[in-house]
Amino acid sequence: MNEFLTNTTMIYWLIPLGFFFLIFLNKAIYIVPQKQAFIVQRLGKFHRTLYAGLNLTIPMVDKIAYRHSLKERAIDVPVQVCITNDNIAVEVDAILYLQVMDPGKASYGISDYLFATTQLAQTTIRSVLGKLDLDQTFRERDNINSLIVEAVDKASDPWGIKVNRYEIKDIKPPKSINDAMEKQMRAEREKRATIATSEGEKQARINRASGEKQELIQKSEGEKQKRINESEGKALEIQNISKATANGLMLIAKATQQKGGKDAVSLRIAEQYVKEFGRLAKESNTMIIPANLSDLSGMVATASRLFNNEKKKDLGAYLKTK
Repeated sequence: MNEFLTNTTMIYWLIPLGFFFLIFLNKAIYIVPQKQAFIVQRLGKFHRTLYAGLNLTIPMVDKIAYRHSLKERAIDVPVQVCITNDNIAVEVDAILYLQVMDPGKASYGISDYLFATTQLAQTTIRSVLGKLDLDQTFRERDNINSLIVEAVDKASDPWGIKVNRYEIKDIKPPKSINDAMEKQMRAEREKRATIATSEGEKQARINRASGEKQELIQKSEGEKQKRINESEGKALEIQNISKATANGLMLIAKATQQKGGKDAVSLRIAEQYVKEFGRLAKESNTMIIPANLSDLSGMVATASRLFNNEKKKDLGAYLKTK
């Protein structure tokens, strides 16, 4: 009986001790997720930083005071109005990319590093844009982003914060400035279009002139070749005619040496004589008739002599050419 009471009493004591041990383990063991860091305070003072994995602490003495994400974070910087160097108010919308590099400094260096970095970015962008004209703010965005990242990163270094990037999402000038810029861009586009049209017309004129020049050259070359061909053809024609005439004269000369040749020539002359008088009678009402028209044999003899003389001249000229 006494042994049973003793065992029962031990069980009553072991159960609270077991619960106390479980609570102790729950408070003493911390599993930190990847890319996170926990700040441990011991008796109210900074003790150490817990990184990803299994970590042991002393319950009732150690306390998790801060939890930080070590991932890069994108912070939307509120829209603000900035005055440029040429006194134009523009609205700037931007985004800031930062990362906690030192959890201890981020915990004790400043109370709210997110608010502090965004405010610092806003003041820096106002300072940077105040040194630039409106046109420069649109052309030099990359340079502006670099200047802001350099300034904010240097100022946030004591807080354990690394500013990686600063990107301007939009720059909105006043509506009147927008209208003026649109008119300017429209005028610039029209100017470029006019220049492009004039350049096209100029090139078209040049091409047409070049084509006409080539056409005239081709025509002149063709005309030149045509004249050359015609002159060569005429020369060849004259040469062939002269050869044919010479050959004909040679044949006539040979024929007149044959028996009855002279009579045939006289007959041919008489026929031509009569034929010419007939042609004159058809072409004109007035005709001059020789006084000795009845003496046909005399005219034929005269024509024969002239023929013989001309034949000898042509034959001599032909032989000279040969």
